[in-house]
Amino acid sequence: MFTIGDFARHGRVSVRMLRHYDAIGLLRPAHVDPYSGYRFYEAGQLARLNRVIALKDLGFTLDQVRSILDEEVGAEELRGMLRLRRAELESAMSEAAARLAQVGARLRAIESEGHMSAQDVVVKSVPATRIAELTGIAAGFGPGEIGPVIGPLYQELCARLEAAGVTGCGPGIAHYEDAPAGDGSIVVHAGMIVPAGAAVPDVDIVDLPALEQAATVVHRGPMDDLLPTIQTLAAWIDTNGYRSAGYSRELYLECPEDPARWVTEIQEPVVRTP
Repeated sequence: MFTIGDFARHGRVSVRMLRHYDAIGLLRPAHVDPYSGYRFYEAGQLARLNRVIALKDLGFTLDQVRSILDEEVGAEELRGMLRLRRAELESAMSEAAARLAQVGARLRAIESEGHMSAQDVVVKSVPATRIAELTGIAAGFGPGEIGPVIGPLYQELCARLEAAGVTGCGPGIAHYEDAPAGDGSIVVHAGMIVPAGAAVPDVDIVDLPALEQAATVVHRGPMDDLLPTIQTLAAWIDTNGYRSAGYSRELYLECPEDPARWVTEIQEPVVRTP
């Protein structure tokens, strides 16, 4: 089972949203500890969460979403509804582009339910790494919230490295943590591996600690399509006797001009469950 924090990360929603869904009976936790009140969720509940978010993105109210789900709308009908919304978003030009990407990712996650994944998950250790990084704040951990923050960070980081005459000696690495505000916002760290002794004005040089155990999976394609890969990883962790030990890192192995050809390794720290 997942804690509410782990389930929120893998579903790319906020803990506050999950608590609200519980309060209105839309998505109840699989188990609530009678003594502590802590909520726990099962990997199979990601399917219902996917449908909730997809229907919300279509413009339905939460009451309408609950009615649709309770009547067990079929996958084919739901796909048709999402395609209709996609056509509407395409007509809204650039303002709707981010929302369109999120709907597409949710649609692909729904279509992949019940199918064997071809992605291999490998547990391995990840060595400590020295990186140059810039940081920013995203409102949440969803692709539509991370993307607009991390893209400009990397553009600025590369410009500062070039101006300082520093050449990266490895791929980019992004890592994340909860923001101190405690409002669900995320600190985004956009980093690049640099050689020992590197110094760049107005850029932090950080020794990223090693991960003793990380469940890793390779994602191919744009980061807007990351959700199905993240949820494949979450299901593997849950069914193989591990639990998440924090936010995943993203190691950008190949980043050509065409995002469809990107290759990214997702590294999620894990520990064995008792």
